[in-house]
Amino acid sequence: MTRPDTVRRFQAVGAAVAMAAGALVVTAPAAEARAGAHCTSPRLAAGWYGDNQARLQQLIDAYGTCNPYRPSRTKPVAVFDWDNTVVKNDVGDATMYWLLRNGKIRQPAAGDWTATSRYLTPTAAKALAAACGSLAAPGTPLPTAATEGAGCADELAAVYGTAATRTGAAAFTGWDHRTIEPAYAWLPQLMQGWTAREVRGFAAAARAENLAAPVGATQRVGTGTVTGWVRYYDQQKDLIGGLQKAGFDVWISSASPQPVVEVWAKGVGVDADHVIGIRNTTTSGGKFTAHLQGCGSVEDGADTMITYIDGKRCWINKEVFGVRGPAAEKVQPAARRQVFAAGDSDTDVSFLRDATALRLVVNRNKNELMCRAYDNSDGKWIVNPMFIEPKKQKSSPYPCSTTGYTDHDGTAGPVRRGDTSVIPDQMDTVH
Repeated sequence: MTRPDTVRRFQAVGAAVAMAAGALVVTAPAAEARAGAHCTSPRLAAGWYGDNQARLQQLIDAYGTCNPYRPSRTKPVAVFDWDNTVVKNDVGDATMYWLLRNGKIRQPAAGDWTATSRYLTPTAAKALAAACGSLAAPGTPLPTAATEGAGCADELAAVYGTAATRTGAAAFTGWDHRTIEPAYAWLPQLMQGWTAREVRGFAAAARAENLAAPVGATQRVGTGTVTGWVRYYDQQKDLIGGLQKAGFDVWISSASPQPVVEVWAKGVGVDADHVIGIRNTTTSGGKFTAHLQGCGSVEDGADTMITYIDGKRCWINKEVFGVRGPAAEKVQPAARRQVFAAGDSDTDVSFLRDATALRLVVNRNKNELMCRAYDNSDGKWIVNPMFIEPKKQKSSPYPCSTTGYTDHDGTAGPVRRGDTSVIPDQMDTVH
């Protein structure tokens, strides 16, 4: 473990909420909300699209401790994705680029790059060996910050960023497309040999640089140019703070490495014990291995499930609600699910669907997610443009009825509702 096991919280929905005209309606009378004289329901700041601020405020008013005031009330759970949901850009990317610019990625054992990922193709392993093999002894850092290591940095950046080699050959193969993304998993796997404390130090340095850089800044990695800035979304920071003040139990679930997200989450007031990222297994001395912790039916070191699509559901059920074994992979009863969830990508679909009261989607034009959000079959979805540099309106419909869904084997198919009916193609209307 990268840190001690957190105290498991068994949650229960403690407030009644009705759906009317697609909006949350508080059922407790206003006078009851004033039963505690010192209880004041927090008010959200402006800056939201359409009636989203009002819908979110209704969620807080309905589920918060002021409706009615009960100090001992079990906390309702809210879960946020991190990258491009709470911040603009990707903190995993920011850390990877920092590692390359500072020579912190180690040569794998015997120079065998397949030891870093069971999904790495022979072609990619050979390309990495050719670019990096002569630069450092096994177990020692590669000089990717130096001129002689530029080619190695370029190959690592290509495999990580594009899931392909510099020549365009596929870098990964053979994974379950609903439980893991090998390129995402590869970043913590490349952190092998470092401790969680050391990785948090790397992440803190990358965070400082990316927050100080102006919006739109780039940086040099190897011979290439990559994104060089990150920003917190003020609206999401305000929402997280408002939920916490209202008595919500707020969690982060991210497909970036655990210690990296821990560092960034402090900036919105979420402690490390409420962060769920990709977690490495460790040696007896606390150093990261190239293997990952499992969830549900997946054992540690199997490397087949991370906080990704169905894997996010499993890890939330495990860490937040204390569900153990294969049951963690299943949708839980409503009383053991989050009431609110926020995300921006297809990687967030499962845990968003599990939310019982309201689901916030930041529009990044991701097919399956936007199909479900725009279909809004149960009236619990709201869509908001990106708060910084929002995407332009998608000119063609989302292919919901044909190829919007990606199955476990990578096959594309139609997006289906819970009753198996096919969602028709949807137009992009919130941008």
